[in-house]
Amino acid sequence: MVKLIMGLKGSGKTKTLVDLVRDTVEQGKGDVVVIEKERKLTYDIPYQARLIEAGAYDIGTYEFLRGLICGIHAGNYDIEHFFIDNFYKLVEDKSDEALVSFVKWLEKFSQSEKVEFVISISADPEAVSEEIKQFVI
Repeated sequence: MVKLIMGLKGSGKTKTLVDLVRDTVEQGKGDVVVIEKERKLTYDIPYQARLIEAGAYDIGTYEFLRGLICGIHAGNYDIEHFFIDNFYKLVEDKSDEALVSFVKWLEKFSQSEKVEFVISISADPEAVSEEIKQFVI
């Protein structure tokens, strides 16, 4: 399952994501990974969640991000939840087409590997395509 938390800057996306991370950790179902550009969430999320500072890897492209996700999952098959904060800070291409392609890939990966994804994106949820709106919570 893929869920997108979308909204303009200052709309509470990160707070919502942090609340979801806390709830997921409290439920104790599988391992939890949180990917963010910088270490801003260090003291906000429970220590049981694995926090990855993606800024250290200079991601940039969707291909790199796919590889990072696959590599993390390959190293730990107990991961059941991925959370990605400030998605557009990680990738250079902010076009709707690139996002649609990535979310479609993520949905297939999610189904085949039984992993849930929650991603926060700074964008107007009314301005995205219908293909993306179906994932917005």
